Amino acid sequence: QVQLVESGGGLVQPGGSLRLSCVASGSIFSINAMGWYRQAPGKKRELVATITSGRSTNYADSVKGRFTISRDTAKNTVYLQMNSLKPEDTAVYYCHARDSLFMNYWGEGTLVTVSS
Repeated sequence: QVQLVESGGGLVQPGGSLRLSCVASGSIFSINAMGWYRQAPGKKRELVATITSGRSTNYADSVKGRFTISRDTAKNTVYLQMNSLKPEDTAVYYCHARDSLFMNYWGEGTLVTVSS
């Protein structure tokens, strides 16, 4: 079992920045990929960014050049640095992890609101 806990969400003005953090804990063999997804009101959950154990990254087109995903393996933590935030970035952001047994784990989410 893996537990994911997100933090760092909040209210920010357009053009501002936030950094989200997600800490993984629990009894697992290994985590081979982590990522961030988001869900805006009335919309489906969508991929934001992923990072593998080999530090290969992937981003949604809508956030390329603005968001950066990174991992601290020693701390079992994944980060999402969000710059140049737009109102359309407003959503609940969910941390995701996948282990070597192909199990998927999700955090409870953290709300990001971009508004003036």
